[in-house]
Formats: sequence, structure tokens, C-alpha cells
Amino acid sequence: MVAYRAREAGLPKLKELPLDERIKLVEDLWDSIAADRIALPLTATQRTELDRRLDAYALDKNPGRRSSEVLADIRGRL
Repeated sequence: MVAYRAREAGLPKLKELPLDERIKLVEDLWDSIAADRIALPLTATQRTELDRRLDAYALDKNPGRRSSEVLADIRGRL
């Protein structure tokens, strides 16, 4: 509860920052989380899903589509 109150106290100050600075702050925070990803192991559910997807790929060998093709399709629909 103390951490929540501390977070609540800082929230108004964060909202005073310009949008671009808040976005940069979130990006930096996310990068720091990604750098510590080893500290957050996969859950049993995530591991099961990952195994399921790897097994499906092993069976059909379908590599999917290039991201450039997918993006072109999406842009064509806009």
C-alpha cells in the first residue's frame, strides 16, 4: 500500500511533463525491463504456448510472411 501511495503522489507530476518526455520515459522504462527479462522467467502457461507454437512450426514448416508483405497488405486496406 505504501508503494501505491508513493506512485499516486508522483502521478500528478508525471502528467505535467510534455507528452514527448512521458513517451521517452516509458520507452526507457520498458528498455530497462527488457534488459532484466532473465529476472522474469516464463510462466507455465507461456511455456506451454511457446512449446505448442514450436511444435506446430515443426510440423508444417510454414515460416509465415515477411513483415514487409504484411505491412503492405495493411497499408493497402487503409
